[in-house]
Amino acid sequence: MATIQQLQKTLRFTFGIVPIVAGLDKFTNLLTHWENYLGSNAAMIPFAAATFMKIVGIIEIAAGILVLVRPLVGAYVVMAWLICIALQLLVAGQYFDVAVRDLVMAVGAYTLAQLTKISTQRS
Repeated sequence: MATIQQLQKTLRFTFGIVPIVAGLDKFTNLLTHWENYLGSNAAMIPFAAATFMKIVGIIEIAAGILVLVRPLVGAYVVMAWLICIALQLLVAGQYFDVAVRDLVMAVGAYTLAQLTKISTQRS
């Protein structure tokens, strides 16, 4: 049976590495063409969509590193970030599947925060 520390460690690496990979991909577009996710909201950005997505990539990389270094704070940051992404997709009226996935991942990030609290209290 997995211990709280094992579960926390698994989620810590998941929510640390995945944002870093997604952030790096904002510079390469190997996984997807990220600018498409902006939809009609791209018109509201005062500069090129590609530039905006690179800024997003830097934020995601920083969030992933934060989860690895300070999992309690990082988990809440990633949770909030995922909720914001999901809300943007819902407002844009597209990629509802991705919005739902991001909300589920936000629940996972919240779970990481709670497991980290429990793990810290037991130490």
